Amino acid sequence: MIRGLDSITLFSGNAKKLAEFYEKKVGLKNTGVYEMGDKGEEAYMYEFKKGSGFSILDNSKVKGKNKNPERFLFNLEVDDIKKEVPRLKKAGVKVVAEIYHVEGYGWLATFEDLDGNYFQLVQVRAS
Repeated sequence: MIRGLDSITLFSGNAKKLAEFYEKKVGLKNTGVYEMGDKGEEAYMYEFKKGSGFSILDNSKVKGKNKNPERFLFNLEVDDIKKEVPRLKKAGVKVVAEIYHVEGYGWLATFEDLDGNYFQLVQVRAS
């Protein structure tokens, strides 16, 4: 039986550069950096107060920008989307979709990272 989602892994041709983007521009707090394998590849780990973990890993098979960023994206939950979206814009993060509402779920805004992957900030409705 599947118990839940443990983590999301984002592979990159330059994990260090992508991790710096998520730390400096998005505001994620790094909880660990690890060397993987015998080629000096690195893994950058992130944990949150609730929910699944997130990691960014080097992968020599990943080259250039994502050609299909609409295929997969992940959501980062925030307390105040009207505060966080302007902060990311000011940091130079590319906006794909401005804040919009999904009935019964909450408010979302879509962004693009350095590798061309999409991610969203989400403020879910109060429980």
